[in-house]
Amino acid sequence: MRAPLALAVAAALAAIAPHAGAVEIDGRIDPAEWQGARHITDFRMVQPLSRERARHPTEAWVLATPEGLAIAVRAEQPPEVPRTRQRAQRDQGGPMDRVNVYVDFDGDGRTGYNFTLLLSDSIIDTTITNENQFNDDWDGDWRHAVSEDAQAWYAEILLPWHIAPMRKADGGTRTIGLSLDRVIGATGERMAWPAVTFVEPRFLSALERVEIPQYSQSLLAVTPYVVGLYDKVGGETDFDAGADVFWKPSGQFQLSATLNPDFGQVESDELVVNFGAIETFFNDKRPFFTENQSYFDVPFGGLNGANRLIYTRRVGGAADDGSGAGDVRAAVKLNGSAAGFGYGVFAATEDDDAGRDFYALRATRDSERHGLGAMLTRVERPHFDRTADVFSLEHRWRPDARWNVRSVLVGSRVEQVGARVDDSGAQVRIDHELDNGWREQLFALHLGDGLQLNDFGFLERNDFNYVRYERARRLTDLPDDSPYNSHDWRFAVSHRSTDGGVHIADAFAIGRQSERRDGGNQYIELAGWTDGHDDLILRGNGVVRMPAKLFLFAERFRPRRGHWAWYGSARYFAEGLGGPDDGAIELVLEPTYHVDDRLSFFSSVRYTRNPDWLLWRGGNRLATFDAETLHVDAGMTWLVDDRQELRVRLEAIGLDARTEQVWRVGADRRARAVDEAVPDFALRTLGFQVRYRYELAPLSYLYVAYVRGGSMLEEAPDNRYDVYRHFGEAFDLRDSEQLLVKLSYRFEL
Repeated sequence: MRAPLALAVAAALAAIAPHAGAVEIDGRIDPAEWQGARHITDFRMVQPLSRERARHPTEAWVLATPEGLAIAVRAEQPPEVPRTRQRAQRDQGGPMDRVNVYVDFDGDGRTGYNFTLLLSDSIIDTTITNENQFNDDWDGDWRHAVSEDAQAWYAEILLPWHIAPMRKADGGTRTIGLSLDRVIGATGERMAWPAVTFVEPRFLSALERVEIPQYSQSLLAVTPYVVGLYDKVGGETDFDAGADVFWKPSGQFQLSATLNPDFGQVESDELVVNFGAIETFFNDKRPFFTENQSYFDVPFGGLNGANRLIYTRRVGGAADDGSGAGDVRAAVKLNGSAAGFGYGVFAATEDDDAGRDFYALRATRDSERHGLGAMLTRVERPHFDRTADVFSLEHRWRPDARWNVRSVLVGSRVEQVGARVDDSGAQVRIDHELDNGWREQLFALHLGDGLQLNDFGFLERNDFNYVRYERARRLTDLPDDSPYNSHDWRFAVSHRSTDGGVHIADAFAIGRQSERRDGGNQYIELAGWTDGHDDLILRGNGVVRMPAKLFLFAERFRPRRGHWAWYGSARYFAEGLGGPDDGAIELVLEPTYHVDDRLSFFSSVRYTRNPDWLLWRGGNRLATFDAETLHVDAGMTWLVDDRQELRVRLEAIGLDARTEQVWRVGADRRARAVDEAVPDFALRTLGFQVRYRYELAPLSYLYVAYVRGGSMLEEAPDNRYDVYRHFGEAFDLRDSEQLLVKLSYRFEL
């Protein structure tokens, strides 16, 4: 009787009726306000992934209103289950009591949004692309509130219809993808409806399809800004002003524009030491570039989510003439849909003679089982007499609920000083769900040696062929006395080679991700590479044969208990010419002390000792260094009240590298020891910021920031080998010292 009854209830709740009255978002679920809403009670355990009924009942109400999509959640949590009310900075969540709303407004599995509301009323919002890749750079304007009593806590959320672009639906209804889950911070338990988890390879495609009335909202928002900057080192003062514009006349069209945008560093990047051949990827928190940017996100070039065809940090990045950051004059971006197609346009222009122009056109078309997309990008760089065009075509195929196939074909054409280079690349990813908790994935990638994407995109390397097969299984049926809720085992093998046939390496990896009953987690991994070659380290001056490599990694996170939370990790990596016998060790310890739910002090100490650090020293010459690095990141976060935030952050790095051996690489690709002098070197880096933020209104802020930093790389021929001395001297650096005041206010017209 239970199965037919469940089917009947599901059928009866298949549609959400329109609602005449407004829902007041106050955290108190008034039955009269939620009359006619879809009532959801079938929450199942997904962490651990047993899909059994939740031990602590959860129920939700979903209602489409003219003001937006409204969601209410009642999370039962009796006094014997501790509640975590820790306040958090926006997008800085953690193991705290929370609810998640996942929405795909077009219901096609292409782009989704995750809205997270913590018991403390702190929020996280992210975009979801490529099925399960989350990006928290975007900040949306949505309403939320919480309340609690002795037996449960309550969350109410309203997502206005102008929060995301949506294709026009036929008739008076639209079909969205929807999922809800609730997390108990103290135990790490997660219960969801439907019973899917965000780590699944086909998460967006697995969201519940829900039919709702079709509503549309218009919005015109203008956000002007003024900024003042005092440079104490240079003794200069600078003032600037500009504005961002967001216009949505209907659900089928959105336009974002920025005039004289300000890219002042109110958000600071982490300090990075990178002597390798691959550049460092940084996220982008600039408002214009995060608004509706997910439509242009086409991952390509590897399983690493950093690789993509548009990397917005290129706009306003280092100028082509080496004079500093590019000065962005204006930029515009629009998204829309018409005749069953989605489309997008992106354009940005930089000032001065070394300025660049960036353009992108994108179109998509989706059906029940297939999705097609195409994009064309162009970058004009007059300083180099260079024009770079990239064209991509992607296809998504979902033959049934178990299979998901995604493929991308890319071509580039670069013209510079009369010469032209054309090449192409392609990738395919196949995800397959098996029985008994097993799943498998096949990934194949080809990158031509002339493929060039980094005028606008981010590609770690070209001239590359890569094939990887992974098999994984979730284990949730663990003994009651086990400290673990679940284990997720992964086994992978892979092959790497250049497009010219140079064998880089074959590799294997075995890893286990475990969720613990204390709300924490841990991860262990063993990986190895066979003998092979490195074609990047010599920077185009040849290829060097490399011995086998070995990697071991373990990490453990323990959530807050009382005042303390802890994270620690240990890593062993042998990737130099000495092989596994000369491996490096890295130790990380990150304690956090919570004075109360609003004030916390954090620190991170990272120590690395690498006796076989292999670096390029020009031409076909390499050198092995015995290196020590000490990296400290510490600070304070004080959420004074719901509008005010004070953050202090200090990062310092000290590095000392002593030359052990110099090598020359011959025509046979072998590295041979030579008696040549390469000096020792040392590095000191400092970054310090005190930032006050006051939220005047949604997405309207006053910032006051004091920033100081510097970096020094020096040769140390006297062989003074003391990483602690270099770390201590980092605090004397003062390459820059600035006071910045920025005011931005969003006017909705």
